[in-house]
Amino acid sequence: MINFVGDHTCKLDAKGRVMLPSGFLKQMSGGVPAKFIVKKDVFESCLVLYPSDEWDRQVALLKKKLNPYKKEHNTFLRVFYKGVAEVEPDANNRILLPKRLLDEIEADKDIVLAGQSGKIEIWAKARYDKVELADDEFAALAEKLLDGLTDEAIE
Repeated sequence: MINFVGDHTCKLDAKGRVMLPSGFLKQMSGGVPAKFIVKKDVFESCLVLYPSDEWDRQVALLKKKLNPYKKEHNTFLRVFYKGVAEVEPDANNRILLPKRLLDEIEADKDIVLAGQSGKIEIWAKARYDKVELADDEFAALAEKLLDGLTDEAIE
């Protein structure tokens, strides 16, 4: 699994293409994947770009938890997969992002690609710049979510 780290401000060209930042290219030591999957995030107004192997892992997690023959599960799956697109980097490591997805996050020319472990979040820069939590709020959230972890889990 690729572990994406860092955030990079990028420009979309007139066609909606973005060049993968050199920092992310270096992190893909096994080479740039032949395809990525991009979709709207479940919780935030951003897109999520998955290398195809990470996407396959996410789909496997869903399959373990959901039964498509239960109405509620089927509804979730329908909305989850809505708007999902497969994108391929070109020879210059540019990815064409679907206009309909860029419109959903109100992206203009300036976007931020933010590494988050096995995926890359794609934000409208103006919106990403507003994502903050005061230091004490972040510390309290970390304590709440990470309390009780064993030493092995932290290392």
